[in-house]
This record gives sequence, C-alpha cells and structure tokens, in this order.
Amino acid sequence: MTDSAVQSEQASDGTAETDILRVGVVGGGFIGTAVGGEFVEHEDASVVALVDIDESVLEEAGAELGVDDASQYTDYEAMLDTETLDAVLIGTPHTLHYDQILAAFDHDLHVLCDKPLTTDLDDARDLVERDAERDEVLMVGYQRHFYEGFIRARDLWAQEDREPRWITAEVCQYWVDRFEGTWRQNPDLSGGGYLYDTGSHLLDCILWSTRLTPEAVSASMDFIDDEERVDGRANVTIRFTNGATASISLSGETPCMREDVRMWDEEGAVTLDSQDWEPNRYVEIDDESGEYRPKLARADRQTKVEAFVESIQTGEEPAATALDGLRVTAVTEAAYESAKGDGSFVDIDPDDVRLE
Repeated sequence: MTDSAVQSEQASDGTAETDILRVGVVGGGFIGTAVGGEFVEHEDASVVALVDIDESVLEEAGAELGVDDASQYTDYEAMLDTETLDAVLIGTPHTLHYDQILAAFDHDLHVLCDKPLTTDLDDARDLVERDAERDEVLMVGYQRHFYEGFIRARDLWAQEDREPRWITAEVCQYWVDRFEGTWRQNPDLSGGGYLYDTGSHLLDCILWSTRLTPEAVSASMDFIDDEERVDGRANVTIRFTNGATASISLSGETPCMREDVRMWDEEGAVTLDSQDWEPNRYVEIDDESGEYRPKLARADRQTKVEAFVESIQTGEEPAATALDGLRVTAVTEAAYESAKGDGSFVDIDPDDVRLE
C-alpha cells in the first residue's frame, strides 16, 4: 500500500501504531455486510466507504458498517476516485467481478473478491497475468481454505506416496425456490445457476485440497429457465491428468443443506461431510476400513479477512489465489459448454490450470 493511502493511528505517547487498512466495500448485500463486518471488527482495518446501486440497501448497510453518509456512493468509480483507500471488498453479482477488479487494479488497491473470480475464462486468465505483475494482494473468498478438514486433506494428498484417484462429491440445498426472482437466477448477473453459485465452493475445495490438474469435463444439467442458462441440478465429471476422476452431483431442490466429499486412493480415503453450512467433519479411512476421526480446532479458524490482512502485512501468497479462481472458472465453463451440447467431454488446457 502507498504511504499516501495509509491511515496511521497514534498511540498515547505519540508513536505510530500499526497502519490501519482503509477498506471500501463494494455491494451492501450479504457478503458486503458479513465480510465487511469482519473488517470492522479487525484491529488493523477500517471500513471507510461503501457503494451500492440500491439506495435503501446502501443506507441500511452503511448504518450496519458505520460508514458516514458522505462516504456512501451509488457509483463505484466515484468511490474509487474520491476516497483514500488501501483495499476493496467486492461482494457483488458474479459477472461484475472482472470489471470491478480491474478498476481496483487501476487504483493500486488490494482486492478481496467473493467467489467466483470471474464467469469468463479469458477474463480469469487476464487477471492471473495482471496479478503476477502487481505488488498488491488479490484474494478470492473461498472459505473452505480455512476449514481444518480441507487443510488436513490437502496435507495428506501432499505426501509423496498419496494421490487421490477417485473422488465423489455432492452438495444440495433449498436454492431454486428460495432465490427465485433474485440476481442469483439472472444469468446476466450470476453467469449461470446453482453450479456457479454454491457449486463453485464444491469445485474449489476439490481442486484446492487435491492439487490435481483437470484436463476434461462433461456434464448434464436440469435447467429451470426457458433459455437453459440457469441450472437447478447438475452432474459433473472431471478427468484429471493423473488418470483420476471426480463425479460431482449438485441439487438446488432439496429441503435442507448437505455437503459430502469422498477422496480415495489405494490406501484408503478421506471424507468431509457438512450440514447447514457448518465446517466439514473429517474422517480418514484406511485400507482395512478402519476410521480415524481427529478432533478439529474449530474455534481457532482463521477468517477470510484475517487471512487477507495477514497476506498484505507479510507479503505471503493469499489463501485463495487468482489461479485458484481460474481453475474453478475453467471447470465451470467447460461443464456448461458440455451440458448445453451433447454432454461430451470438453477439454481444458492443463497449462492454464496447473499449479506451480
């Protein structure tokens, strides 16, 4: 962050304390207020500006986040041009992310963007390339990177003698009826349907915890709109370069929420199950069907904001990178292409999505 953009607090003895990260919140909906609230609570951050195109949402979110009326905007560019900021939180509909990230890049700001990174693969590639040339942080809001169960799975699959070969996963919730008439079911804003919404998290946690490189995707979908752009249910198969496969089932038509993930190799498996948005329970299964259920330290879980601020302060890579976001977009876009065609596998360029 630049010296001119830093608000330094003064201790009682006149010495400078930790620089306070000045944050502008983009979007006053759930993400803007929930994650924005984490910035309000963080001792090294302050929410100083807010933008939303809906004036009633703006007023309510401004009061919740403690943003002065003079620093509440209905135009994003006006906020960026007027306010002295170090970072923005982007919590807007999916298809708006790319342009809003670019605008933040133009102002040399750190960016915490809600998932997905983008709904277009070329845009995702562009952001990865631009991000590599910047000193500021770009982090995607995939919270399962902070769940101990997925961290344990990632550590297990990082061992030299372990590599997942067969993955099954499902997620379901009461999504279709609940979000009828909202932006989440407007493909011009959401980019698609259930796969681009909750499904994005499921794809991310599989790709992130296994580190596997996808090479082809096939899918079938049940669409809830006449134009067949918004899926309410989907079945996705991913082929990876190591020969592994993942079979993923998603439904937005169930009465309650469940998420179940199974990752197998020749020695056993890890399972990660969740209900009602609670962090996933973790179990290791050995080759004799024995189970190990470690106690997970849920209370000490890092938040997205804590990880974001830490990355800025230390210069370390953020918990969910632009490349993580690109990997999810590549699989998602291939799935929609397959489902809108004949269900055949759609190739992904491994060089696009391979982790370094």
